[in-house]
Amino acid sequence: METQLLREREIFPSKEVLRSTLGNVYDVLEELETLLTQEEFAFTFYWKYNRIRKAWRCQVTHKKKTVFWITIWTGYFKARFFFLERHLEGVVALEIDENSIIVEKDIVDMIPLNFNINNKKQFPDLLKMIKYKQAAK
Repeated sequence: METQLLREREIFPSKEVLRSTLGNVYDVLEELETLLTQEEFAFTFYWKYNRIRKAWRCQVTHKKKTVFWITIWTGYFKARFFFLERHLEGVVALEIDENSIIVEKDIVDMIPLNFNINNKKQFPDLLKMIKYKQAAK
């Protein structure tokens, strides 16, 4: 059963909190953040508390565009992308391992696609999705 973590509003997800919560998976998250904040991507990671879901989540942006969201779960972190229906054909064309992506129910006109990340071997598929989302209009 999935359990979302970091639900206490008063406990900011600092590096220490993330390391104690994620254990070995913290190194994976840290490497992803290091990769995506380099000049090639120049992404920004911003943690904020979501009052509706009652949990911390990280907004990953490029300039003003939200590329994806990160939430922390038991044993992994979730990278969540939102697409319009017109983008789905392009997503399918990315040739990402079908076991990598979890499609959730539609939220109004947006379709959420999730990657449950717990190791660096998942980065190639995740990076394909990131680059596609960044280019999507």
